[in-house]
Amino acid sequence: MLWLTGAGSDEPANVPTIEASDSTFSDGLDLHEGKYFNTKKDLKRKLSNIAMKGNFEFRTRKSNRSLWVIECINPNCSWRLRVSKIVPESTKFVIRKYVGLHSCSLLNRNANHRQATYVVIGEQVAPQYVGVEKGPCPKSIQTFARTELGAQISYYKAWRGRKHAHTLIRGSPEQSFHVLPSYFHMLEKLNPGTVTRIEVDGESRFKYLFLAFGVAIRGFCYMRKVVGIDGTFLKGQYRGVLLVATAQDGNGQCYPLAWGIVDSENEDAWT
Repeated sequence: MLWLTGAGSDEPANVPTIEASDSTFSDGLDLHEGKYFNTKKDLKRKLSNIAMKGNFEFRTRKSNRSLWVIECINPNCSWRLRVSKIVPESTKFVIRKYVGLHSCSLLNRNANHRQATYVVIGEQVAPQYVGVEKGPCPKSIQTFARTELGAQISYYKAWRGRKHAHTLIRGSPEQSFHVLPSYFHMLEKLNPGTVTRIEVDGESRFKYLFLAFGVAIRGFCYMRKVVGIDGTFLKGQYRGVLLVATAQDGNGQCYPLAWGIVDSENEDAWT
C-alpha cells in the first residue's frame, strides 16, 4: 500500500491508500481551478515538494513571465496544470485548468527525481540551520532526501542544497559585504570610541577591514603591556586572512583588542 501525502504536512493526506498496480491515482494536492498564488515561485515550490512526497514527476510544457503549463512526465498520463497571471501587470497567478488524476502507473518511477533540485532540497533543510553553528552535512542531506522525500540525490547536489540553505538563513557573502558600512556605522554610534575602517580597491571591491571596540581600547590601560598579533586563514568563498591583536590581563588571560581582515599576510596588510 502507498500513502500520498498532503501539502505542508508529513502526515498522510485525507485520501485513501492505493495499490501500486492501480492504473489511476490522485496527486493528493489541494488545488482547484480558480485558486490564487502570490507568485509562480510559490506554486513551483508547493508542486515540487508534493511531487517528491507523492512519488510522481512533472515537466514544463510552456513557460514565460505570464504563463506556466506543466504535465506529467509520462506523455500518456492525463495529469496537467495550467496557470497564468490574473492580469499582465500583476505578480499573482491563478489556476486556469487542472486535471489532478494520474492515468499512469505508479510502478514506472525514477528515484532520481527531476523535481529534487538543490533549491528545493535547500528550502526543505533550511530550518535545521537556524540557531546552530554547522547544521547537517551533505551526507546527512542525502539521507534526508532519500528517507523524507523519496529522492536519490548526488553528494554535489546535497552540497549545493546545503549552501542554498545557508544563504536562506544567513544571507550570502555578497549581502554581508554590502551591509558592512552600515554595520560599522551603527557600531561607532552605539559603542563610543569604537574605531572602524574599510578599504576598497580601485574597482570599489572589498580589500581590508579593521575593527577595535571602544570598550576594549579603554580597558587596555589595565592590561599587561604586551600585545600579541596573529592571523588565521579564512576558508569561505572569498578566502582571506583574519588578523587579531590581543593583550594579557592580570590573570594571564587573553584580552582581545582589535580585528582585521586582509587578503594575505603581507607588508601592506600588516601596516
